[in-house]
Amino acid sequence: MTAPITVTDATFADEVISSDTPVLVDFWAEWCGPCRMIAPVLEQIAQEQDGKIKIAKIDYDANPETPNKFGVLGLPTLLLFKKGEVVEQIVGAKPKRALLKVIEPHL
Repeated sequence: MTAPITVTDATFADEVISSDTPVLVDFWAEWCGPCRMIAPVLEQIAQEQDGKIKIAKIDYDANPETPNKFGVLGLPTLLLFKKGEVVEQIVGAKPKRALLKVIEPHL
């Protein structure tokens, strides 16, 4: 069972851009209520889709470079990276079924 990994501005390229596996990056902040609501859903997806996708979390406040680079303005924002490129963007907390509908075509 794999839990979401934590990435930072310093580790983003290695963990996300260079990944052979698709990576769903959760841009979140401690003060963000919807971010806390979506966290358990992302943990479930990480466990259920282990080996098919990585779930990564990056603290928006502690790592300003990466959200700025990808134009992240609202939280939570989820970016799905495949072969180093953004292939999907989801803004706001969504139910698990809605997230899987966006993710599964890329697995």
